[in-house]
Amino acid sequence: MITEIIRQIDVFVGGIMDEFFWGVESPGMIDWSTMPTYNTIMAVAAGAALIALAMMLGDLRKSLEGKPFKADGYSMAFGALGLILVTTGFHMTTTWPLAAGGFAYDNIIFGETCLGFGALLIFACFYLWKRRNDLMESQDAYSDLLSTAKPLSIFAGGLGLGLWGISLAGVMYRLFTAPPQEPISGFFATWPWFEAIFMSVFFFVIGLACVLFPFGVFRASNEANSEAKGGGLMALVMRLWMICGILIGLFGCLNFYTHIGLIVNTM
Repeated sequence: MITEIIRQIDVFVGGIMDEFFWGVESPGMIDWSTMPTYNTIMAVAAGAALIALAMMLGDLRKSLEGKPFKADGYSMAFGALGLILVTTGFHMTTTWPLAAGGFAYDNIIFGETCLGFGALLIFACFYLWKRRNDLMESQDAYSDLLSTAKPLSIFAGGLGLGLWGISLAGVMYRLFTAPPQEPISGFFATWPWFEAIFMSVFFFVIGLACVLFPFGVFRASNEANSEAKGGGLMALVMRLWMICGILIGLFGCLNFYTHIGLIVNTM
């Protein structure tokens, strides 16, 4: 009898694990000719860009200690990542609705945010490349760069408020829930609040960093004390962007598997 119980448990656990890693097969469920899906590369690019921004802030803080700030690497990173986000974001924003089979809100959630973020990265790329020698020779590259970023930081703050709106919508309307046909993420389809809260927290925290960014920029560029320049708000923004960038990048990498699985299970 004990052997039979163990066998039943093994069958039950095996079925759950198969559903978790494989998803539910529903051939013909989705017409993929009307459902373009490429927010995978958008998530990886956005995550990498947030990490790069956090790294740049860290290197800028080190310039306060007399270490030269090398901008060329960040210029290349922002150019490559910005190009991906601008092109995909522009297409998703201007093709209405992108997915004729549904999910028109993805145009706003992913398309518009990535378009705005990508545009900021592109202009940061050109500026850093043009001023790379001046910034390396500057005795205070931190203040120089943040002072220049004041006008654009206002737009970054506006994007942050928009991310808060997306976060609220995600919870209120239970967005971001993957269907059971999608491996791993779809396993939680019976608990729609799970992924809705999970993704909404991401948007809220990134939005918090973006909202704090202009306040940190104006404070750090206007005050001469080291705490204002090297600590406080900008240090918090740097840490939030770094943490969220890592998590979103990893989630985007995971989606390469889960989205392929969803397509295979429903095509």
